Amino acid sequence: MKFLASGKVKDLYDVGDDTMLFKFSDRVSAYDVKFAQDIPRKGEVLCKFAEFWFNKLPVANHFVRRVSDNEIIVKKMKMLPIECVVRGYFYGSLVGRWKKGEVHLPDGANPVIAAKLPEPIFDPTTKSEHDIPIDKKKALEMNLVTDQQYSWLEKTSVDIYKKMSEVADKAGFILADLKLEFGMLDGKITLGDSIGPDEYRLWLKDAYAVGKTQEAYDKQILRDWLTEHGYQKQFDDARDAGKEPIAPTIPSEIIQKMTLRYITAYQKITGLSV
Repeated sequence: MKFLASGKVKDLYDVGDDTMLFKFSDRVSAYDVKFAQDIPRKGEVLCKFAEFWFNKLPVANHFVRRVSDNEIIVKKMKMLPIECVVRGYFYGSLVGRWKKGEVHLPDGANPVIAAKLPEPIFDPTTKSEHDIPIDKKKALEMNLVTDQQYSWLEKTSVDIYKKMSEVADKAGFILADLKLEFGMLDGKITLGDSIGPDEYRLWLKDAYAVGKTQEAYDKQILRDWLTEHGYQKQFDDARDAGKEPIAPTIPSEIIQKMTLRYITAYQKITGLSV
């Protein structure tokens, strides 16, 4: 087994036969900043969620099998250089971009934080250290994908979001948004990477209310804490000054809350225990 790379959360290994091993860690990052502390059992939940969603969704994917609590085998693919984001609610970075006039909302949309959009929107980004939002015109100008590929990715990503939303709804959750990645496998676009609480925002239905910060069952808990205490602005200011942002220490209560909510979300959505 040959080590290939270490990402924000996963370590990648070549295991031969056109397959790779994803080893999910307990590492956490937010606003493109890596933190020194781990979130206990996060890697296990991410790994098992990936297995669940890849088996659940009616779309070709690169998943082969899970081999341990935090490891899966996947098929090697040539990844497409685009992150397929689907948004069902007016939340997160969409709010700030709309206020700056950088993005248009669908007709009939209510521009109040956490309001449901009339229809899910496809809002892709580049794949880089700091992802840049793009539209179809920009994606084609940058030669990221072809016209036909973009149309396929848009329709398929929205369909996947709707399917996952149905599953989440039955478990008492709202799937606010979702990030997917695709690659080419045997000449066909194939769903890849992983799918879990690091790739979507998940809210508790019973606590949902328009106009406020939602009760998150994903890593938004950490983002909210960072924003509330001014760290997000510190990160942005540091980058503007050409410096690397310094990660603060995450309070133990935030770490404990994240672990509990990751586990709760997995058990409620899948009906399985960890």
